[in-house]
Amino acid sequence: MFIDVTEIEALAGKGGPGAVSFRREKFIPKGGPDGGDGGRGGHVIFEVDPHLRTLQDITYRKKYRAKNGQPGGSSRKTGADGEDIIIRVPPGTQIHSLDSGRMVADLVHSGQRFIACRGGKGGRGNVHFKSATRQTPRYAQPGLPGESGRFRLELKLLADVGLVGLPNSGKSTLLSVLSNARPKIANYPFTTLTPNLGIVKYGEFASFVCADIPGLIEGAAKGKGLGHQFLRHIERTSVLVCLVECMDPDPETTISLLTEELKQFNPYLLQKPRLKVMSKMDLDPDKTVPEGYIPISSQARRGLDQLISAILPYLDGQD
Repeated sequence: MFIDVTEIEALAGKGGPGAVSFRREKFIPKGGPDGGDGGRGGHVIFEVDPHLRTLQDITYRKKYRAKNGQPGGSSRKTGADGEDIIIRVPPGTQIHSLDSGRMVADLVHSGQRFIACRGGKGGRGNVHFKSATRQTPRYAQPGLPGESGRFRLELKLLADVGLVGLPNSGKSTLLSVLSNARPKIANYPFTTLTPNLGIVKYGEFASFVCADIPGLIEGAAKGKGLGHQFLRHIERTSVLVCLVECMDPDPETTISLLTEELKQFNPYLLQKPRLKVMSKMDLDPDKTVPEGYIPISSQARRGLDQLISAILPYLDGQD
């Protein structure tokens, strides 16, 4: 199951209390204070796991609580720190604080970590409270409570190229031909119910990541259809490829519809370069292609090299 949004509660561990202890050794019946400090409470940490692709595991567990720190001991021994709790998330996960309403972390790199809630500091033992006027302090600090918070996790896929279009415009077929992805493909709308990623290889060692999201319909940005749920997954892309099938009687109107839905969802998307592609040319090979469109046929494997060549200048690190 593909889950890209979830909410959780997190509580870091409490710091361990300091110890009240006095040195007791043979021939030293009245030693001074030697109570150690308490250990730190465990942190709540988000960590990027490159093998994850969804927030599914997290959504089934709504509360996360780290361990408390251990009490200090005699002979100035510091208590053990509480065990941190590690919440593993896929690359591209954004962490939003529900308490402040702000995004507090954007985790994109493998192994990247973010401490969402810090464990409480351990209390100081009575060894710290000895003074000239207080030789036998019988007081130690309690540990401090850990931080807590409520968080919303949103996954935005890490892709270089985003495929957008109306339902059944050929996005999934194109992705399957260009890459190693195997999305569900059929000749009816809304075959794609979740975003799909594929790695497109070109040249000897180069590649880019391409994302196919469910088809957009008019009003998608306001919640109609399925595409609105996944538009966030093209926000990180470098270039958008807008597909219109060759049988469309008015391709420019379709492009305008797609553009308006992108604008309504996030005006920033219109700052990205957009390529216009006329798909399924095998259905009407003699059709006159409007100026500015790249004609392709995924079934016949035609026009794909031209499409890749048009994409490459917009990718980071490409000439």
